[in-house]
Amino acid sequence: MGDVPVLQGREVGFWHWLDDGRIQCDLCPRFCKLHEGQRGLCFVRGRLNDTLVLTTYGRSSGYCIDPIEKKPLNHFLPGTPTLSFGTAGCNLACKFCQNWDMTKSRETDELADQASPEDIARAAQALGCKSVAYTYNNPVVFHEYAIDVAKACHEVGVRSVAVTAGYVTEEPRREFYRCIDAANVDLKAFSERFYHKVTGGHLQPVLETLEYIKLETSVWLELTTLLIPGENDSEQELNEMTQWVVEKLGPDVPMHFTAFHPDWKMMDTPPTPPETLTRARQIAMANGVRYAYTGNVHDKSGGSTYCHNCGERLIGRDWYVLSTWNLTGDGHCKSCGTACAGVFEGPPGHWGARRQPVRLSDHRV
Repeated sequence: MGDVPVLQGREVGFWHWLDDGRIQCDLCPRFCKLHEGQRGLCFVRGRLNDTLVLTTYGRSSGYCIDPIEKKPLNHFLPGTPTLSFGTAGCNLACKFCQNWDMTKSRETDELADQASPEDIARAAQALGCKSVAYTYNNPVVFHEYAIDVAKACHEVGVRSVAVTAGYVTEEPRREFYRCIDAANVDLKAFSERFYHKVTGGHLQPVLETLEYIKLETSVWLELTTLLIPGENDSEQELNEMTQWVVEKLGPDVPMHFTAFHPDWKMMDTPPTPPETLTRARQIAMANGVRYAYTGNVHDKSGGSTYCHNCGERLIGRDWYVLSTWNLTGDGHCKSCGTACAGVFEGPPGHWGARRQPVRLSDHRV
């Protein structure tokens, strides 16, 4: 790792002065308190010339066209491609982070590509992407850049997808989700112990974000929980989590239970057995979750969508490849007419499992 780069960036909001002369960042529940020249835990927001700056505005860790199902979003424009990007930095400190090379990067001068919001929107349109996904790290930390990209995308008919841990405070949360069309939020566990010990954060702000998205916005919402053996995979915790989801968010919010593999600071923890994912899916459905999925494993049954009324397989999936399609254009079961919750527009896309890295400089107008 090289020397820490000199602090520079675009002036941003969501901060205030403290009586001791420090400034406090109010973007997320960490509330980092900064002297001149200091950075927050996220590393990409810091104090410069008595204001707060974002060091990664317009600078990405790279761009890639992914299937929307990889986010994972199974009920939002299935089969379509999304232009994915992220930046350096993150406001959590998950010991199991599987993108740690980006989220914990201090080499901000090494970011792969620079692009204005309009560059990204035009590239997504030119590449045939139905959406742009803010992913790889937590878009909370590049709040202003993500919002500007979302606004530019909407101008050309491209939607915006947030893949996020939901660790954000009330005012920026409102501002952000006014611009977002769909979100997959990591509900990393259902215990304060786990959040404090393993992520360096707290559970309650995430629950507040979930309730806000579902109850006060039109954003399509799905949830992901990475199940880590011995940490967040007990039957009691899975029961409590899925019961809370049905009670507070409703039965139509899809839940994805995905497999952990050893990474970063949890190299000694074993991978998640496939049967753990199957058990979690069964617990969720028994508690009233209508759409529960397994992920990071090859499981055609656990990856497919079924009608909650008649049991018909509505969308068959083999990894990220769609097979069966028994939905009408507006998302109703062809067998019984029951609506499948989600955002469906005509026949499915056919992007499949392809993952295509791109350089935006090749697509600028």
